[in-house]
Amino acid sequence: MASIALTPRPRARRMQPHVDPNVIPFIDVLLVLLIIFMVTAPEPTTDLRVDLPRQQAGPPPLIEPTIVELRAAPDGHRIYIGNAEIAENELGAGALAHILAANDALDAQTAYAEARIFVRADLDIAYAPVVHTVETLQQARFRKVAIIAQNADDG
Repeated sequence: MASIALTPRPRARRMQPHVDPNVIPFIDVLLVLLIIFMVTAPEPTTDLRVDLPRQQAGPPPLIEPTIVELRAAPDGHRIYIGNAEIAENELGAGALAHILAANDALDAQTAYAEARIFVRADLDIAYAPVVHTVETLQQARFRKVAIIAQNADDG
């Protein structure tokens, strides 16, 4: 009996399927999608408001800070500017009058923009009246309003 050798035939080797993936159509589809997304995406529009400092003729005026105090009282709290008691509804006008009386060279517009007002409260007063006082002063157009803290030992 004759043995048959199983050797691959040259023609069969050429007919085997090609197994490498064809990525060219995939890249074409991705490029088309990229172009579609670039065309349909909205332009980024971000508006930033920048307040640049204005050029002043000289140094800013030296304005002593105004202290607004909230002191505990049996019926809640009382508001003082300097050592004078003031009603809550007159807080903006009273602070402006106190600033203008202490600095007679100022006008009201400069006082609103440059005067520093510090709000200080007794330790017995809740936080809400302090925040309300700060908001009242800011609604009265004062731009530099801050809360100052005191140590518990100061009393």
